[in-house]
Amino acid sequence: MNYDLLIIGSGPGGYVAAIRASQLGMKVGVIERESVGGICLNWGCIPTKALLKSAQVFDSLKHTADYGIILEGEAKPDMPKIVERSRNVAEGMSKGVQFLFRKNKIEVINGTGKLVSANEVEVIAGDGKKQKYSAPHIILATGARSKELPNLKQDGEKVIGYRKAMTLDKLPESMVVVGSGAIGIEFAWFYHTMGTKVTLVEFLPNVVPLEDEEVSKQLERSFKKAKMKVMVNSSVESVDTSGEKCKVKINTKKGMVEVVADIVLSAVGVTPNLEGIGVEELGIELEKGKVKVDDYYRTNVPGVYAIGDIVHGQALAHVASAEGIICVEKIAGEKPQAMDYENIPGCTYCSPEVASVGLTEKQAIERGYEIKVGKFPFTASGKASAAGQKEGFVKLIFDAKYGELLGGHMIGANVTEMIAEIVVARKLETTGYEMIKSVHPHPTMSEALMEAAAAAYDEVIHL
Repeated sequence: MNYDLLIIGSGPGGYVAAIRASQLGMKVGVIERESVGGICLNWGCIPTKALLKSAQVFDSLKHTADYGIILEGEAKPDMPKIVERSRNVAEGMSKGVQFLFRKNKIEVINGTGKLVSANEVEVIAGDGKKQKYSAPHIILATGARSKELPNLKQDGEKVIGYRKAMTLDKLPESMVVVGSGAIGIEFAWFYHTMGTKVTLVEFLPNVVPLEDEEVSKQLERSFKKAKMKVMVNSSVESVDTSGEKCKVKINTKKGMVEVVADIVLSAVGVTPNLEGIGVEELGIELEKGKVKVDDYYRTNVPGVYAIGDIVHGQALAHVASAEGIICVEKIAGEKPQAMDYENIPGCTYCSPEVASVGLTEKQAIERGYEIKVGKFPFTASGKASAAGQKEGFVKLIFDAKYGELLGGHMIGANVTEMIAEIVVARKLETTGYEMIKSVHPHPTMSEALMEAAAAAYDEVIHL
């Protein structure tokens, strides 16, 4: 069967690329071995946010008295119901993508796809039957899976990855979370909020190590204030699962310690899904374990492209989607702009939330910029005080010479919604002066952006 474009994988890279290609007049086939929507919709971004919403509601119920509301009795989490809601949300989103496929006349080919040539894919269906499909253009969008360390092998029962962490049938009494990137942080906060005794272990000196150091330190303080145990500069040496509980040996600066827990969650990153898809057989070039592509996601094999977690760049759903659009627009003869990977927002949906884009203060200095830094704490925000959510701050970094907005870093309530303003401002080459003079609504959390810009230029009003 012939197509204009075949895509292996229907995650946020694959399905968005497919829809855009269809809009541009291509006949598209999408090969998917599991559920339409990929990991993001089914086991990642969307269902985890449903879990986190349950935790936010539960956390709010603990503090109703602070808002003058008295509830009789004690609120308790119902883990099976929480998981059921999360799965229903994921299922609904997957059905939404299926609807979009039908609307755009995109054909779904169920099975596991493998390149057999630069313009042909063999698909093995669930019943073992094989069929070949051809297209002059083929996009690899196979995503990634939970990374396993040699000394932290996942057994799916006591040592688990993120997929299992989303569907536990009961709340564990204790858990060790290894790794404090977005996945580790979000699950650590979820389970801690639900009542599990959580120990968070991070090898590097700071949690969320890719964030600005001040943000990292604030999040660590917030977690410790909430009575979560946080261990930085620490590494898990071994896990003994032979007994009823896990015995986790952790190497710290002060020496070896042992933590006993019901569950160990490995959240040390992801591994690209490159096995068995024909990459080696076709001689597709790899670089540091990922597919090497140009600015328009072309591999060294003409007609074969790659996007998402299997190429270099941030392993984020919105990055994969943007890459998919750029890729198919180039295939269609359009003139898309290449991706600016330094203007990609990153969000961590714990409480307080974390969001950032652009250069950190340290990175800006290392690149030789003379900088102006503006910081505005939410303790000085009227909306944050009214909402009872005063933790955190907004920090903006400007080039002192030209006023260019180099980076934005936030920690606090709703900052994952606020970060888009900084992304757009950087895209439009907005200066600090223009941000100060852009009137923000009062009272809002977003006023902190204007105030932080003003703080950088010694014009801040409310601080």
